[in-house]
Amino acid sequence: MYNLADRNIVLGVTGSISVYKAVDLASKITQAGAVLNVIMTPEATNFVSPITFQGVSGRRPYNDMWDVNPDIAEAHVALARQAELLVVAPATATFMARLALGLPEEMVSLTALATRAPVIVCPAMDSQMYEHPATQEHLNTLGSRGIQVVGPEEGRLASGQMGPGRLSEVETIIGWIRHVLGRAGDLAGKKVVVTAGGTHEPIDPVRFIGNNSSGKMGYALAEAARDRGADVVLVSGPSALPGPVAVEIVRVRRAAEMRDAVIAGCAGADVLIMAAAVADYQPVETVRDKIKREQAETLSIPMVPTPDILMEVGSREALLKVGFAAESQDLIANARRKIENKQLDLIVANDITASDAGFATDNNRVVILDSAGGQAQLPLMPKYDVAWHILDRIVSLLAGRKSQAEA
Repeated sequence: MYNLADRNIVLGVTGSISVYKAVDLASKITQAGAVLNVIMTPEATNFVSPITFQGVSGRRPYNDMWDVNPDIAEAHVALARQAELLVVAPATATFMARLALGLPEEMVSLTALATRAPVIVCPAMDSQMYEHPATQEHLNTLGSRGIQVVGPEEGRLASGQMGPGRLSEVETIIGWIRHVLGRAGDLAGKKVVVTAGGTHEPIDPVRFIGNNSSGKMGYALAEAARDRGADVVLVSGPSALPGPVAVEIVRVRRAAEMRDAVIAGCAGADVLIMAAAVADYQPVETVRDKIKREQAETLSIPMVPTPDILMEVGSREALLKVGFAAESQDLIANARRKIENKQLDLIVANDITASDAGFATDNNRVVILDSAGGQAQLPLMPKYDVAWHILDRIVSLLAGRKSQAEA
């Protein structure tokens, strides 16, 4: 997760039973390369010892505002100034009231009041407390001040009851952290449309023409573009993947639906990345009732081509177009032909016969080709890393266009 490396993040932990999730959050933030300092309320230390956070972060947490021998003078002020982001997870009703009213009484609320960095607050409490008018008023106050409130989620609570109040899942919180830290990235102010997954072309009410695409590459591209500051529209075919946070998701099934969503999304867009594995053919007609096996010994389905989305988007001067070529033979030659035929700026080619990359895997091995004849081969790496490299090329092309326009 490139945009977390070497970033100075402060994690505030308050007294909720869901503190155990904060330990996992601290561990994952640290593993991503961030410089993490943990601050705790006295109540939080009743649930988890500070040494636990020291073990996963490599740094001594701060929890006593009256400590006369801290590592740094006026720890809450120093941490507030150093922080690029403050995340409070879990955030109790008491903490949110203190911050909303400007009445700090411990390290977390003191640091939150002193910092000028962006703040993310992740509420966690029983649903009756969460739904209380006072809590809702404090949440509205924090939101009006630009604080990003994440969650809570609905589910089973510590009381045994079901309702809103669960701390958001760690991956959700990390998604928001990446988004907030990336707002000033090199794609800030750009609109990026990404397609992902396969399409389903129905034969009858229960059968369809489809492929093995999981959508992982397209979803990784959407997340990486978001993490670099872009406004992202993700047009997704059927996929079991959770939608990335802070990304506009348009869910479709058929190729024609994807075409319509892409054309609509490209209004005002700077970049289109067609990572979806769109079905090439569709049945001439969809049978209204389920086809019974005993109706015939063999089954023939007349097929016609699906819409060619990249061709229908056409040549738009302001739109940088990126295609994908999933090939089983003549990888480079077929990719080059596709660049020319579809008037692409870049194409990402991958060999679908590789057992360790491509469809349904977490890794990919690709070749990035450009319209000027350039070619760069990437080794096997996680799809998010592949996405980051693709976006590096896109950023470079966008900068080149800007320079030409200004010349």
